[in-house]
Amino acid sequence: MSSYLETTKNVYKDAALKPDVGLCCTTNPIWELPGLKIPKIMQEMNYGCGSTVHARDLSKNPKILYVGVGGGMELLQFAYFSRQQNGVVGVDAVDEMLEASRKNFKIAEEQNPWFNSDFVDLKKGDALHLPVEDNTIDVAAQNCLFNIFKTEDLKKAIEEMYRVLKPQGKLVMSDPTCEQQMNDELRNDERLRALCLSGSLPIKEYVKALTDVGFGTIEIRARKPYRILDPKHYPTEELVFIESIEVAAIKDPMPEDGPCIFTGKAAIYYGDNDHFDDQKGHILLQNQPLAVCDKTAKALKDLGRNDIYISESTFHYDGGGCC
Repeated sequence: MSSYLETTKNVYKDAALKPDVGLCCTTNPIWELPGLKIPKIMQEMNYGCGSTVHARDLSKNPKILYVGVGGGMELLQFAYFSRQQNGVVGVDAVDEMLEASRKNFKIAEEQNPWFNSDFVDLKKGDALHLPVEDNTIDVAAQNCLFNIFKTEDLKKAIEEMYRVLKPQGKLVMSDPTCEQQMNDELRNDERLRALCLSGSLPIKEYVKALTDVGFGTIEIRARKPYRILDPKHYPTEELVFIESIEVAAIKDPMPEDGPCIFTGKAAIYYGDNDHFDDQKGHILLQNQPLAVCDKTAKALKDLGRNDIYISESTFHYDGGGCC
């Protein structure tokens, strides 16, 4: 096993044996749903950056995969929507973390009458070799995990997620990204990589890694400030700003003209008619914004019309629109 992956296992082994509330920060709030109670120990062992999975992703009793189980909080939240035996699969490479999750689920059973530990199937494994059959998962998720991987391992992890997803299945993720070039010492620091504080890719490279594997639709749902690496605390000569990006990659067929990537752009038609039809499947109602992928935004802009406005990327996409 690569030394940086072994370092990561050791970090999370320690965090399983003794909860470390400062290991990672939560950028999204804990879900508040009727009848759902999150045990305190799960909150203390929430080592991700808040769930990026939306409730609408979890309709129709889906089969859900989560890689990197932490204290089990995300798995409990997902089980709320998939109340069936083994409806949620949790995979982790750290024995101590799997055992901690099992204990936490017993506490969750006491606090949540609807919950049964059998709803969650905990498996020993890792993102590079998922112990899951092909085309069996509706929604796969990971949180602050893929950022630790070096380039070839990242490609392998994405390929594994693509393999286990059903057609039209979703891979939903949150990872740090960084537009600045890190120095070699910072980028290769094993402990910082294990803590998701090095190895960050620019957004374009992150998205390309997904589309190269075959995901035909990419949704950038949020882009948020995450951390500052500064010379006083890290081996860097200048401030490095890291953002947290929330992305859903959908296992759609790849369009002939390339993937549909939503970065939060909108098109608004403000001409004299009640609508504009580009004859390619996109109808813009008069003065009503339509969410469009970057590809459609460029095609509409290239028409050279003076009655269609294309917004800049907001890096927030909440569904609907073209494609």
